[in-house]
Amino acid sequence: MTPERPSGPFRVGDRVQLTGPKNRMHTITLREDGELHTHHGVLRHTALIGQPDGSVVTNSGGHEYLALRPLLRDFVMSMPRGAAIVYPKDAAQIVAQADVFPGSVVVEAGVGSGALALSLLRAVGENGRLVSFERREEFADVARANVETFVGHVPHNWEVVVGDLVAELPTAVAPASVDRVVLDMLAPWECIDVVADALQPGGVVLCYVATATQLSRVAEYIRGTGLFTEPDANETMVRGWHVEGLAVRPDHRMVAHTGFLIWARRLAPGAVAPEQKRRASKSSYGDEDVELWTPGAVGDRQITDKNLRKRVREAERAAEGARLAAQGPAEDGI
Repeated sequence: MTPERPSGPFRVGDRVQLTGPKNRMHTITLREDGELHTHHGVLRHTALIGQPDGSVVTNSGGHEYLALRPLLRDFVMSMPRGAAIVYPKDAAQIVAQADVFPGSVVVEAGVGSGALALSLLRAVGENGRLVSFERREEFADVARANVETFVGHVPHNWEVVVGDLVAELPTAVAPASVDRVVLDMLAPWECIDVVADALQPGGVVLCYVATATQLSRVAEYIRGTGLFTEPDANETMVRGWHVEGLAVRPDHRMVAHTGFLIWARRLAPGAVAPEQKRRASKSSYGDEDVELWTPGAVGDRQITDKNLRKRVREAERAAEGARLAAQGPAEDGI
């Protein structure tokens, strides 16, 4: 079986990240006749093929480029996107907070561009299973191609289901057979009931939402079912640091809010969680509050069909390169 992360010399079909003048990055798929054209000159792909990871090559203008295979975080930030991605900082927290473990059965919805699926596939391992749901076929196509590009093949333990989670989940998995469910969608509260049926006792449901209104409604819905523990919620902000000699200070820019995580655990059938004492607060809400929680009020960014078709073509071209790379060792007798 092809290794999930290629190692050894660069070969045709490999994705390579090039860092050139002024720290400018280019990500290319190696081809026998390929060339990278910039205003600094031309770099032929043949100069990279056969070179070890971490090599430095020079283009026709005498400019040097550092060549490395992209890390998962690098690939996710540069891959073709049909839908908005789950950023690496949030994907890491999702895997940790949901406690996705090797051999676990995980459901995610929606798959988007496949960024989170890559992290979940690594976490469940060869003996686990990931079932990804996506309403739009075009987004599913982009996700499949992106995963194949990075992994080098379509994982045997990954299934992509095109359709609505509420309608399709009961036929895709057996009741009480799923360990973890991750919901990345506009209105995750609409799916909580069917998720509760699919989760085994002690299983985790985790929702990734963008706004405080979404966070509030999903928390109240989870509480209202009486089927889960008290939900926990947080957000992750990453601040980089400039470290050079004695010039040690925070970066002027940081990756702040991208989304909230909220999660809870499935109770055993018939179990009632002990009542928690809380300080008095505005915990009640009415019809006007609910109106602010509707998907239309929350907001739903749309991508044009033309732009989406372009993203599908980009992702499929990258996947084709990965297939070429996967065939390389067999042809060379390695």
